[in-house]
Amino acid sequence: MGRTLDDWMTEAAAELGIDLPVDTKELLDLARVVAHSVARPAAPLTAFLVGYATAAGGGGAATVTEAAERITALAQRWAAESDE
Repeated sequence: MGRTLDDWMTEAAAELGIDLPVDTKELLDLARVVAHSVARPAAPLTAFLVGYATAAGGGGAATVTEAAERITALAQRWAAESDE
């Protein structure tokens, strides 16, 4: 049918009543780093935490970015500590 990931995000957001432009690449990068640095099952759970933190912080794309950057850095620290 030719639908894309962006189409999915748009429809899912509409279904949930969310009007928030999201940087899909940023979220996928977060999930990738967490999956490889912590554990694969941590990726969707971490995405949930980032969403929850965003909502608790007042919402908005900037809040998503800030939370994603903080958690990506944490996952990278976890990986570095594991390598030591």
